[in-house]
Amino acid sequence: MQTGMHTDTERCVRAVRSKDARFDGWFFTAVLTTGIYCRPSCPVVPPKPENMVFHPSAAACQHAGFRACKRCRPDTSPGSPEWNRRADLVARAMRLIADGVVDREGVPGLAARLGYSTRQVERQLLAELGAGPLALARAQRAQTARLLVETTTLPMAQVAFAAGFSSIRTFNDTVREVFALSPSELRARVPKGAPGGPAPTSGALTLRLPFRAPLHPDNLFGHLAATAVPGVEEWRDGAYRRTLRLPYGHGVVALAPRPDHIACCLTLTDPRDLTVAISRCRRLLDLDADPVAVDGQLRTDPALAPLVDKAPGRRVPRTVDEAEFAVRAVLGQQVSTAAARTHAARLVTAHGDPVDDPEGGLTHLFPTPEALAALDPGALAMPRTRRTTLTTLVRRLADGDLRLGVDSDWPATRAQLLALPGFGPWTADVIAMRALGDPDAFLPTDLGIRRAAGDLGLPSTPAALTARAAAWRPWRAYAVQYLWATDGHPINFLPV
Repeated sequence: MQTGMHTDTERCVRAVRSKDARFDGWFFTAVLTTGIYCRPSCPVVPPKPENMVFHPSAAACQHAGFRACKRCRPDTSPGSPEWNRRADLVARAMRLIADGVVDREGVPGLAARLGYSTRQVERQLLAELGAGPLALARAQRAQTARLLVETTTLPMAQVAFAAGFSSIRTFNDTVREVFALSPSELRARVPKGAPGGPAPTSGALTLRLPFRAPLHPDNLFGHLAATAVPGVEEWRDGAYRRTLRLPYGHGVVALAPRPDHIACCLTLTDPRDLTVAISRCRRLLDLDADPVAVDGQLRTDPALAPLVDKAPGRRVPRTVDEAEFAVRAVLGQQVSTAAARTHAARLVTAHGDPVDDPEGGLTHLFPTPEALAALDPGALAMPRTRRTTLTTLVRRLADGDLRLGVDSDWPATRAQLLALPGFGPWTADVIAMRALGDPDAFLPTDLGIRRAAGDLGLPSTPAALTARAAAWRPWRAYAVQYLWATDGHPINFLPV
């Protein structure tokens, strides 16, 4: 699987005929005779090859005048894993669009964040995805609208506003054009009492987050639960719960692993944050990864193959807030998981914004860099050098001199981090791996990695292990997960 797969007609036809769900999100099938578009795994009888054309995105299909299939719902398929693997302009733009930047700041705002002209961004997106940033954002708004129509009893005017449409008329026209149904017809199709169907609201939205199988949940949820900061995160009733700081307000999310999806329950103070909240939860759990490609590459090493075969589909636990993770990475330098949680909890209590959580024990949002920039270094119960590291980091983040986000240029940002006092390769690389999303970030100096490598007969010195790991590229961050998982640490197990 690779960029531009939609141009390989023969391969696309084979995937459609085999109804292979692994290709969902990689390309979309538009059917000339019916005017609809589908995901490759659509359960209907495949059309004749001469009646199929292939597009790289749902937005491109909609731009070409095709409507979404009512059976396979292609607009709800997992996102293309390309945007997680790459760090070029198009990938960074797609991550920003998923984070709602076009809706909040327009195409000029998107281009400014990327450091390119509006024309350059539009040209590159159109060339690779068959649709410009406005069309891509429109497709995302349509999907958000469908979620709200089908899973809530919100009035349609509120749905239109929450999904990011500028008017009810535009909302109605877009939904009818994309799904060949009016908003009220979409809602009427949902069986009463169906899981995920409209519920009289307590303010919570219940969603199913799809992923590419396989997905091994143990270390993914185990890591998040074992390192949870009290007040901000918790494991409760089989779900990882945490508070979310969002563009228009805040929220609380509960995420629980299921065999074929992640159950997601969201409570938002402003429904306009729905798209961003979903995007950040998907990113947190690495749901748009391509486990077949990752595991296939890692299996080529005889030392890793048994680990992959034992638990295929490991993901990289990431974050919903890059600045938050950077602060927590510094707090975790050379201390135990429990000590790092204690340090973070003190900062949360002193500087975090309080929230209400009737369903559990969450009490605060993690403090912003601006709030932490005002803290008294003497109040930090840690060595002086680490205090300097932390205060320098939050000051740079608050001033905007250092920007950590979905649009970060991975090598450039890593170099910026390494230039900060107290930042060595381990801290920079763990931020690159878990906050920035670099799938090839590697931790050869990590003691757990070196111990696991030695037990497996791999080189255990950083230089030799790095040389051996060249064969694992571009998926070394996933190799880290498999190596960490050989240890009996609580991060590797689902809480009971």
